[in-house]
Amino acid sequence: MENAQQLANRLREVILNGRWIANTNYLDQLADLNYEQANTGIGNLNSVALLTFHINYYVSGIAHFFKTGKLEIHDKNSFDMQPITSEENWLQLKNDLFEQTEQLALLISNFSDKQLEMVFLDEKYGNYRRNIEALIEHAYYHLGQITLIKKLVNA
Repeated sequence: MENAQQLANRLREVILNGRWIANTNYLDQLADLNYEQANTGIGNLNSVALLTFHINYYVSGIAHFFKTGKLEIHDKNSFDMQPITSEENWLQLKNDLFEQTEQLALLISNFSDKQLEMVFLDEKYGNYRRNIEALIEHAYYHLGQITLIKKLVNA
């Protein structure tokens, strides 16, 4: 379970508490943004709120798969966010991301090395480890976007 614990901690790093790779994380970047800033569009870039929703979509979808064996998320729906129209909506989205991340990290941390090497739904998707690592890399990719968009919104 040492490998699983390392993966779980890497997920926590990018979203909840890390500084090693990007010197920041989602929790830090989203902490001081209000819902209006989070919704602000810059040119044709996605808003911070939409990117937050997008990452939460995958985090919660993968957590659901690990709990039930049912993969019910689809790339085409990963940006289908209901409008964030209040500070309460924004806080709920952020809290959901943080709670879902911790739930997923706990699930991952209990995997054996054998489970990490199991096929993820279908052989074409590779194994569990590959998909967890892809989720972490995907989260870092969008964290970079969020960091830049936040700077532009606050300029």
